[in-house]
Order: sequence, then C-alpha cells, then structure tokens
Amino acid sequence: MVMCDYFSASDDDTALRVLDEPGGPDPAGWDVVPLKGIDPVVVMARLEAVLTGCTHEEAAERPRSGQLLSSPEAESAFVVSVSDTLTEALASATPAVLAEAAGPWAETDELRQYGTTAEAATEMLGLLSGLARRARSTGCRLYCWWAL
Repeated sequence: MVMCDYFSASDDDTALRVLDEPGGPDPAGWDVVPLKGIDPVVVMARLEAVLTGCTHEEAAERPRSGQLLSSPEAESAFVVSVSDTLTEALASATPAVLAEAAGPWAETDELRQYGTTAEAATEMLGLLSGLARRARSTGCRLYCWWAL
C-alpha cells in the first residue's frame, strides 16, 4: 500500500522540503496527517466531488488538484498539491457534513478495495478537516507526500 502523508505548508517551495526528510514529513516540524492508501490524485478528487457536488472529472481538472510538484523522475517519493477548493470544503465542513459525505466516499471503488467503512471514512475526514482548518488559519495550503 502506498504511503500518503497529508501536510500543510506556506507555499510549494516549502512543501518540497519534505523530500529532504527520510520517511516523509516529521510531525515535529510539520502539521501532518498520515493516511495510507488515500492517494492525492484519484481518491482526493472523488472526495472533492462528494463534498462539493461536482463531478469527479470537474474536481480532477481544478487548479492544484493532484498536481505533481516534484520531479516525475523521483525514485521513491513525490509531493502533490491538494486543490484549494477541496481544502476550503474540508475546512468549512461541519461534523454533520463530514459524516454525511463519509458514506458515499467510502463507497468509491478506490476505498472499497481497502475495505474502508463509513466509520473509518468519517474518522479520516475529521483528521483532514482539522488539518485544512489549521492550514486556512495560518494561510497555508495542503499537500501530500506520496511514497510508492
């Protein structure tokens, strides 16, 4: 399973610094939420579609949605951006909205293959929402350190 650590940073250059850290962003220096298997391209676009009511295709085409910031020739890890639209949707979502979104998100093919339940999805959404709120309050954006 791929390793995916979601974190906040003030800008793309700062976010790329996590590639200098073995094993990804260290929680001692970064606000980070580890989510194994929650890839920043397909799975997060599906989440954006569920939370905002757009289609998966619309979510995937939004600026910064799953945008690779590091070199595609990187050997083991990458930094990928999370769309500002998804960040805002997560930051502004109430616990009730997150709980309502968890079921449909857990039913996507990508999460079903891992046996993700609505309860587990609710917990993940709570973590991501907290990260997004903290990022918004400090003027930061969300990113994913993605290691294969």
